[in-house]
Amino acid sequence: MGHNQIAVVFFLLFIHVSVSVSSPESILQLLPSDASSLPSYNNIGHRKFISDDFLFCEGWRFTIETNDAGPWNRIPSRCLSFVQDYMTGDRYLSDSEAVADSALAFAKKIEVSDDGKDAWVFDIDETLLSNVPFYQLHGFGSEIFDEQSFNDWVDLAEAPALPASLRFYDELKNLGVKIFLLTGRSEFQRNVTVKNLDYAGYSNWERLFLRGPSDQGTHATVYKSAKRKELEDEGYRILGSSGDQWSDLIGYAIAKRSFKLPNPMYYIA
Repeated sequence: MGHNQIAVVFFLLFIHVSVSVSSPESILQLLPSDASSLPSYNNIGHRKFISDDFLFCEGWRFTIETNDAGPWNRIPSRCLSFVQDYMTGDRYLSDSEAVADSALAFAKKIEVSDDGKDAWVFDIDETLLSNVPFYQLHGFGSEIFDEQSFNDWVDLAEAPALPASLRFYDELKNLGVKIFLLTGRSEFQRNVTVKNLDYAGYSNWERLFLRGPSDQGTHATVYKSAKRKELEDEGYRILGSSGDQWSDLIGYAIAKRSFKLPNPMYYIA
Protein backbone atom coordinates (compact mmCIF):
# COMPACT_ATOMS: atom_id res chain seq x y z
CA MET A 1 0.00 0.00 0.00
CA GLY A 2 1.39 3.39 -1.02
CA HIS A 3 1.86 6.40 1.22
CA ASN A 4 -1.13 8.16 -0.33
CA GLN A 5 -3.39 5.13 0.27
CA ILE A 6 -2.26 4.89 3.92
CA ALA A 7 -3.00 8.56 4.44
CA VAL A 8 -6.51 8.11 3.01
CA VAL A 9 -7.19 5.15 5.32
CA PHE A 10 -6.10 7.08 8.43
CA PHE A 11 -8.21 10.04 7.36
CA LEU A 12 -11.31 7.87 6.98
CA LEU A 13 -10.67 6.25 10.39
CA PHE A 14 -10.34 9.69 11.98
CA ILE A 15 -13.64 10.82 10.45
CA HIS A 16 -15.38 7.64 11.64
CA VAL A 17 -14.14 8.02 15.23
CA SER A 18 -15.00 11.73 15.35
CA VAL A 19 -18.55 11.17 14.14
CA SER A 20 -19.06 8.24 16.55
CA VAL A 21 -17.93 10.18 19.61
CA SER A 22 -20.03 13.22 18.79
CA SER A 23 -23.26 11.37 17.99
CA PRO A 24 -26.11 10.95 20.53
CA GLU A 25 -25.90 7.15 20.26
CA SER A 26 -22.28 7.09 21.38
CA ILE A 27 -23.05 9.43 24.31
CA LEU A 28 -25.65 6.97 25.57
CA GLN A 29 -22.98 4.27 25.57
CA LEU A 30 -20.89 6.42 27.91
CA LEU A 31 -23.55 6.56 30.65
CA PRO A 32 -22.58 5.03 34.01
CA SER A 33 -23.98 1.63 34.85
CA ASP A 34 -26.32 3.20 37.45
CA ALA A 35 -28.21 5.41 35.01
CA SER A 36 -31.22 5.45 37.32
CA SER A 37 -29.47 8.10 39.42
CA LEU A 38 -29.55 10.61 36.57
CA PRO A 39 -32.47 12.95 35.77
CA SER A 40 -34.95 11.52 33.28
CA TYR A 41 -35.93 13.49 30.19
CA ASN A 42 -38.79 13.69 27.73
CA ASN A 43 -37.73 14.55 24.20
CA ILE A 44 -40.08 17.01 22.58
CA GLY A 45 -38.89 18.17 19.19
CA HIS A 46 -35.28 19.22 19.60
CA ARG A 47 -35.61 20.19 23.28
CA LYS A 48 -35.24 18.15 26.45
CA PHE A 49 -37.48 18.79 29.46
CA ILE A 50 -36.57 17.54 32.90
CA SER A 51 -39.33 15.32 34.33
CA ASP A 52 -37.45 13.99 37.32
CA ASP A 53 -39.72 14.34 40.35
CA PHE A 54 -36.93 15.13 42.79
CA LEU A 55 -35.65 18.06 40.76
CA PHE A 56 -39.16 19.32 40.12
CA CYS A 57 -40.10 19.11 43.81
CA GLU A 58 -36.83 20.63 45.00
CA GLY A 59 -37.44 23.58 42.70
CA TRP A 60 -41.05 23.84 43.88
CA ARG A 61 -39.93 23.80 47.52
CA PHE A 62 -37.47 26.60 46.81
CA THR A 63 -40.20 28.80 45.29
CA ILE A 64 -42.58 28.37 48.22
CA GLU A 65 -39.90 28.93 50.88
CA THR A 66 -38.85 32.15 49.17
CA ASN A 67 -42.52 33.14 48.76
CA ASP A 68 -42.10 33.37 44.99
CA ALA A 69 -44.94 30.90 44.37
CA GLY A 70 -47.59 33.01 46.10
CA PRO A 71 -50.66 31.44 47.74
CA TRP A 72 -51.15 27.68 47.38
CA ASN A 73 -53.39 25.17 49.16
CA ARG A 74 -51.91 21.73 48.47
CA ILE A 75 -48.56 20.28 47.61
CA PRO A 76 -48.25 18.92 44.04
CA SER A 77 -49.39 15.30 43.92
CA ARG A 78 -46.06 14.20 42.48
CA CYS A 79 -44.28 15.67 45.52
CA LEU A 80 -45.97 13.60 48.24
CA SER A 81 -43.01 11.25 48.68
CA PHE A 82 -40.59 14.16 48.44
CA VAL A 83 -42.30 16.13 51.22
CA GLN A 84 -42.71 13.04 53.37
CA ASP A 85 -39.02 12.20 53.04
CA TYR A 86 -38.04 15.80 53.75
CA MET A 87 -40.21 16.22 56.84
CA THR A 88 -39.33 12.86 58.39
CA GLY A 89 -35.66 12.79 57.40
CA ASP A 90 -32.49 14.59 58.34
CA ARG A 91 -32.86 17.52 55.92
CA TYR A 92 -35.76 19.15 57.76
CA LEU A 93 -33.93 18.92 61.07
CA SER A 94 -30.71 20.17 59.49
CA ASP A 95 -32.41 23.13 57.81
CA SER A 96 -34.13 24.02 61.08
CA GLU A 97 -30.78 23.88 62.88
CA ALA A 98 -29.29 26.25 60.30
CA VAL A 99 -32.08 28.77 60.91
CA ALA A 100 -31.66 28.48 64.68
CA ASP A 101 -27.91 28.97 64.38
CA SER A 102 -28.37 32.12 62.30
CA ALA A 103 -30.94 33.51 64.72
CA LEU A 104 -28.73 32.82 67.72
CA ALA A 105 -25.71 34.39 66.04
CA PHE A 106 -27.77 37.54 65.49
CA ALA A 107 -29.15 37.53 69.04
CA LYS A 108 -25.68 37.22 70.59
CA LYS A 109 -24.55 40.38 68.81
CA ILE A 110 -27.28 42.43 70.46
CA GLU A 111 -26.54 44.32 73.65
CA VAL A 112 -29.63 43.50 75.70
CA SER A 113 -30.94 46.47 77.67
CA ASP A 114 -31.53 46.43 81.42
CA ASP A 115 -35.06 47.78 81.04
CA GLY A 116 -36.54 44.39 80.12
CA LYS A 117 -38.04 45.68 76.87
CA ASP A 118 -36.04 43.65 74.38
CA ALA A 119 -38.41 41.10 72.86
CA TRP A 120 -38.49 38.10 70.52
CA VAL A 121 -41.74 36.83 68.98
CA PHE A 122 -42.26 33.15 68.18
CA ASP A 123 -44.99 31.45 66.20
CA ILE A 124 -45.94 28.04 67.61
CA ASP A 125 -47.01 25.44 65.02
CA GLU A 126 -44.07 24.25 62.89
CA THR A 127 -41.93 26.80 64.71
CA LEU A 128 -41.80 25.69 68.36
CA LEU A 129 -44.02 22.62 68.07
CA SER A 130 -43.96 20.05 65.29
CA ASN A 131 -47.23 18.69 63.92
CA VAL A 132 -45.54 16.11 61.72
CA PRO A 133 -47.32 13.24 63.56
CA PHE A 134 -50.65 14.81 62.51
CA TYR A 135 -49.61 15.38 58.89
CA GLN A 136 -48.28 11.84 58.62
CA LEU A 137 -51.92 10.79 58.88
CA HIS A 138 -53.12 13.49 56.48
CA GLY A 139 -50.90 13.29 53.45
CA PHE A 140 -48.21 15.81 54.42
CA GLY A 141 -50.19 18.65 52.89
CA SER A 142 -51.54 16.74 49.90
CA GLU A 143 -55.04 16.82 51.41
CA ILE A 144 -57.27 19.86 51.87
CA PHE A 145 -56.85 21.06 55.46
CA ASP A 146 -59.59 19.84 57.82
CA GLU A 147 -59.87 22.18 60.80
CA GLN A 148 -61.79 19.79 63.01
CA SER A 149 -59.22 17.02 62.59
CA PHE A 150 -56.44 19.43 63.44
CA ASN A 151 -58.30 20.73 66.50
CA ASP A 152 -58.70 17.15 67.69
CA TRP A 153 -54.93 16.73 67.35
CA VAL A 154 -54.28 19.98 69.24
CA ASP A 155 -56.52 18.75 72.06
CA LEU A 156 -54.14 15.84 72.61
CA ALA A 157 -51.37 18.30 73.55
CA GLU A 158 -48.76 15.84 72.30
CA ALA A 159 -46.94 17.80 69.58
CA PRO A 160 -43.18 17.42 70.16
CA ALA A 161 -40.76 20.32 70.22
CA LEU A 162 -38.77 21.13 67.12
CA PRO A 163 -35.33 20.38 68.65
CA ALA A 164 -33.50 23.30 67.04
CA SER A 165 -36.16 25.75 68.18
CA LEU A 166 -36.14 24.49 71.76
CA ARG A 167 -32.37 24.90 71.90
CA PHE A 168 -32.56 28.42 70.51
CA TYR A 169 -35.48 29.31 72.81
CA ASP A 170 -33.53 28.28 75.90
CA GLU A 171 -30.39 30.14 74.83
CA LEU A 172 -32.44 33.24 74.09
CA LYS A 173 -33.87 33.19 77.62
CA ASN A 174 -30.35 33.05 79.00
CA LEU A 175 -29.54 36.23 77.10
CA GLY A 176 -32.30 38.05 78.99
CA VAL A 177 -34.62 38.59 76.02
CA LYS A 178 -38.36 38.61 76.75
CA ILE A 179 -40.20 35.92 74.80
CA PHE A 180 -43.68 36.33 73.36
CA LEU A 181 -45.69 33.60 71.65
CA LEU A 182 -48.02 34.63 68.84
CA THR A 183 -50.11 31.86 67.33
CA GLY A 184 -53.02 31.51 64.94
CA ARG A 185 -54.66 29.09 67.34
CA SER A 186 -57.90 30.25 68.98
CA GLU A 187 -58.45 31.39 72.54
CA PHE A 188 -60.46 28.28 73.42
CA GLN A 189 -57.24 26.28 72.83
CA ARG A 190 -55.21 28.21 75.39
CA ASN A 191 -55.15 25.54 78.09
CA VAL A 192 -54.18 22.67 75.80
CA THR A 193 -51.60 24.87 74.06
CA VAL A 194 -49.96 25.77 77.40
CA LYS A 195 -50.08 22.09 78.38
CA ASN A 196 -48.42 21.07 75.12
CA LEU A 197 -45.72 23.72 75.36
CA ASP A 198 -44.93 22.60 78.88
CA TYR A 199 -44.90 18.95 77.75
CA ALA A 200 -42.47 19.84 74.95
CA GLY A 201 -40.09 21.66 77.33
CA TYR A 202 -40.92 25.35 76.81
CA SER A 203 -41.29 27.65 79.80
CA ASN A 204 -41.09 31.20 81.11
CA TRP A 205 -42.53 33.07 78.15
CA GLU A 206 -43.80 36.57 78.84
CA ARG A 207 -47.19 36.33 77.09
CA LEU A 208 -49.13 34.00 74.82
CA PHE A 209 -51.33 35.60 72.14
CA LEU A 210 -54.18 33.56 70.62
CA ARG A 211 -57.02 34.60 68.32
CA GLY A 212 -59.96 36.05 70.20
CA PRO A 213 -63.52 36.38 68.81
CA SER A 214 -62.70 39.66 67.04
CA ASP A 215 -59.64 38.10 65.39
CA GLN A 216 -61.51 35.27 63.70
CA GLY A 217 -61.45 35.50 59.92
CA THR A 218 -58.64 38.06 59.90
CA HIS A 219 -55.69 37.25 57.65
CA ALA A 220 -52.71 36.05 59.63
CA THR A 221 -50.50 38.88 58.41
CA VAL A 222 -52.98 41.50 59.66
CA TYR A 223 -53.72 39.70 62.94
CA LYS A 224 -50.07 39.15 63.83
CA SER A 225 -49.03 42.64 62.81
CA ALA A 226 -51.67 44.10 65.13
CA LYS A 227 -50.43 42.03 68.07
CA ARG A 228 -46.84 43.07 67.45
CA LYS A 229 -48.02 46.68 67.32
CA GLU A 230 -49.54 46.21 70.77
CA LEU A 231 -46.12 45.18 72.05
CA GLU A 232 -44.47 48.18 70.46
CA ASP A 233 -47.09 50.46 72.00
CA GLU A 234 -46.13 49.00 75.38
CA GLY A 235 -42.53 50.02 74.78
CA TYR A 236 -41.11 46.68 73.67
CA ARG A 237 -38.40 46.55 71.04
CA ILE A 238 -38.96 43.51 68.82
CA LEU A 239 -35.44 42.37 68.10
CA GLY A 240 -36.35 39.15 66.34
CA SER A 241 -39.22 37.08 65.07
CA SER A 242 -39.34 33.38 64.18
CA GLY A 243 -42.04 31.63 62.15
CA ASP A 244 -42.60 29.00 59.48
CA GLN A 245 -44.94 31.24 57.43
CA TRP A 246 -44.19 34.55 55.77
CA SER A 247 -47.43 35.80 57.35
CA ASP A 248 -45.71 35.30 60.74
CA LEU A 249 -43.00 37.76 59.78
CA ILE A 250 -44.21 40.43 57.33
CA GLY A 251 -46.74 43.26 57.62
CA TYR A 252 -46.09 46.12 60.03
CA ALA A 253 -44.46 46.41 63.45
CA ILE A 254 -41.98 43.88 62.14
CA ALA A 255 -38.87 42.70 63.95
CA LYS A 256 -35.40 44.04 63.42
CA ARG A 257 -34.56 40.60 61.99
CA SER A 258 -36.96 37.84 61.00
CA PHE A 259 -36.12 34.16 60.60
CA LYS A 260 -38.17 31.84 58.37
CA LEU A 261 -38.26 28.15 59.29
CA PRO A 262 -38.90 25.56 56.58
CA ASN A 263 -42.42 24.27 55.94
CA PRO A 264 -43.38 22.70 52.59
CA MET A 265 -46.65 21.25 53.93
CA TYR A 266 -49.01 24.24 53.97
CA TYR A 267 -49.39 27.96 53.33
CA ILE A 268 -51.16 30.53 55.53
CA ALA A 269 -51.87 34.02 54.17
